[in-house]
Amino acid sequence: MNSQHPPGGVATTGSISQMIESSSNLAGPNRTEPGRDELYRRIGLRVVPLAALGYVVAYIDRVNIGFAKLGFVRDLSFSDAIYGVGAGLFFAGYFLLELPSNLLLEYIGARKTLARIMILWGLISAATAFVKTPAQFYIMRFALGAAEAGFFPGIILYLSYWFPAARRGRITALFAMGASLAGVVGNPLSGWLMSLDGLHGLRGWQVLLVYEALPAVVLGIVYFFFITDRPENARWLSGNEKRNLLEELAIDTATPDGGSIPMRTKLLHTFRDPKVYMLALAYLSILAGTQTVALWAPTLLRELGVGMRSTGFLGALPFVVSTLSMYLVGRSSDRHMERRWHFCIVIWAAAFSLAALNLGAHSVITTVALLSIIAAGCWSAVTVLWTIPAVLLPNEVRSGGIAFISSAGAIGGLLSPLIIGYSNELAGSRYIGFAMIGAMLGVSGLIVLFFVPKAAPVGLFASGDKQQAIDISAYKPHQE
Repeated sequence: MNSQHPPGGVATTGSISQMIESSSNLAGPNRTEPGRDELYRRIGLRVVPLAALGYVVAYIDRVNIGFAKLGFVRDLSFSDAIYGVGAGLFFAGYFLLELPSNLLLEYIGARKTLARIMILWGLISAATAFVKTPAQFYIMRFALGAAEAGFFPGIILYLSYWFPAARRGRITALFAMGASLAGVVGNPLSGWLMSLDGLHGLRGWQVLLVYEALPAVVLGIVYFFFITDRPENARWLSGNEKRNLLEELAIDTATPDGGSIPMRTKLLHTFRDPKVYMLALAYLSILAGTQTVALWAPTLLRELGVGMRSTGFLGALPFVVSTLSMYLVGRSSDRHMERRWHFCIVIWAAAFSLAALNLGAHSVITTVALLSIIAAGCWSAVTVLWTIPAVLLPNEVRSGGIAFISSAGAIGGLLSPLIIGYSNELAGSRYIGFAMIGAMLGVSGLIVLFFVPKAAPVGLFASGDKQQAIDISAYKPHQE
């Protein structure tokens, strides 16, 4: 990837360079030779900025429906329940096509797969501006999810081609920060675009959907020309650098026979591995939490009497907090090579805040503060959780397992707006739905605490029943 494209001006190439450089110093014992650190810094600058920018654009197009709702529920006479179904159907399409998309990426490459995803979802997102009926709204949201399916797990898999497990925690955090940065940028932008009612003869929510869809199409074209599929294809690496990189990556990705694994075999192993289902259930709950903030924060703020543009700026604050939290939690988790308690502490803080959200029913300050804790907890948990599958799962399960876990997260994204929308329709209060999502987050913490082994595999050589793991509780990380 071309390092000349920082994520939307939110984080400069220089700041990303500093974070990538500092992450290279947390690689673990005997892995921090100056030459190798410089290699990973260069790889990071080629791979991470454009990946993060793609996620910024993807996440804005995914959740800007929360702002568009403020206009189209009135113009189209949609209820909270209709909105909840439409918002959730995005994740139905996402779920159905995510696993095939990730498996396809392995066979045709990241460049073609990611470019196809971005161009399609940009076009569909823009077309959503012209729906008139609930059925049309449902179809377009389902199609948008189907188009975007595979982007997030595809990038997670793509990062595993370039960074070994011991370096992947904070690199994953830098990429996942794209969602938080999307909130920082997207909320004020959405509030401003919503205020341009009448531009080109469109309603404000239509202007929002059309203009925020265009960057995805442009970036998809950029991806096609600037992404390098694998280290073997990198013209910007010397032969010696490729060899050193591939040798280190082999620790994580080798199979006993060194051969390729057929797709059918990968699928069979994926659906037989109980670890996949445990991680999927945990991720399902986390995504229910993140979507609560993304899809309902604008509504909560507007009902408290906040103006449209102010809603945009106040809605960005939880994402500012979560961006900082993701980096600090990812850094700490890598430094101590500890995943379980880092995950549990942040996700339980988010769970408590969701259950307590009714305390802010009449206070803008309390509502924004609780939303900030929820966003920080959920997104920090995402950062930690996604360091686990690539090293916990055997090689024949890895690509399919990552996609299945991410697909299960899509179920959480489907359930969240349905639970909250119908709790308002049936019980007259969204806060009952918020508390139910909080309970789901609490369960996800228990799953990781009890089902992810304390002796977690780091630098895993795994296939079938043959696994070698490092007891991370006794691991002494490299000190800067």
